[in-house]
Amino acid sequence: MTTLQSPDTVQATLGWGIVGTGRISTSVVADLTQCAGAEILSVHSRDASKAAAFAEQFGAPRSADSYDELLADTGIDVVYIATPFATHHEMTRQALLAGKHVLVEKPMAMTANEVEDLFQLAAERNLFLMEGMWMKFNPAFNRLQEEIAAGSIGEPRSLRAMFGMPFPQDGGSRWDVKRSGSTLLDQGIYPVTLAHMVFGAPESVHAAGTVRSDGLDLAGHFTLEYSDGRFAQCAASTLEFADLAGSVSGTKGWMVLPGPFWATTSLRMHTGSWQNIIHAPEAIDLDREGNGYIPMLRGVSDAIAAGLTEHPVHTAADTVAVFRTLDKIRAAIGAGTPTLESNKQ
Repeated sequence: MTTLQSPDTVQATLGWGIVGTGRISTSVVADLTQCAGAEILSVHSRDASKAAAFAEQFGAPRSADSYDELLADTGIDVVYIATPFATHHEMTRQALLAGKHVLVEKPMAMTANEVEDLFQLAAERNLFLMEGMWMKFNPAFNRLQEEIAAGSIGEPRSLRAMFGMPFPQDGGSRWDVKRSGSTLLDQGIYPVTLAHMVFGAPESVHAAGTVRSDGLDLAGHFTLEYSDGRFAQCAASTLEFADLAGSVSGTKGWMVLPGPFWATTSLRMHTGSWQNIIHAPEAIDLDREGNGYIPMLRGVSDAIAAGLTEHPVHTAADTVAVFRTLDKIRAAIGAGTPTLESNKQ
């Protein structure tokens, strides 16, 4: 786990602009209020009443139903974007062009080309940009990586991770391919990111799934294959449950991330003696800070204070590599394949 050291001097306060007032924003911003040096200055929603109510809830002095107005606010240093993800690419571009650092919810865009475009722009403007992949900052994932590095399970050989549950068909953006419809991008990104954390980019991808007539992928299962027989078996679905736990197995044992694996603060270590491996695995339970987003938000603040344009825990290269794999899976299952231009507002 790579960490950043905060400067010795008192960290300057960062002014935050919040874009989007949905469920994820509510959870993340609640944690942001607990982060030292973070000041929420303005909230944007296309619905002025929602923006005003959200601003009042979290003590922001301003709200705006105009995105341009929020971006013109000179007090705002960093923008958090949590809108339907088909809008992420264009809204992130606008924020970077306005001179703002950006934390954008996952998936940060629709394709690897879009992701590359954004990181290139951020680097050119010397601005920080990161996808909000909070899982990678979770204490359980830090510990998992430490245990792998220490050889606790020997050589990692396989991985299993799934994110499947039947979501209500309520007509929301999840079910609208033009807004944010894609089970793979919304849910499958977690097991793919875990596989990349442990093994890196796969050498080959095999996938199949259920795709609606308009190109919306509803379910998919995929195997990522690596050299020497290593593999990751993953799945995502909005139609049915799939075991929400994750595991990494090796030559000396295995580790389980209890479900939901992307949000857990626990590990179960099937290592050591035969008794511990089979009958009594060691339980490692770690503390959760707030709703679980505080470690990521602290990391963003530290990276910006250090003058970085990306975070060493979730780099531009890491993010692009995951999206390259996601692109391959989408192509394999026959899901819609949006282009850079098609998702601009």
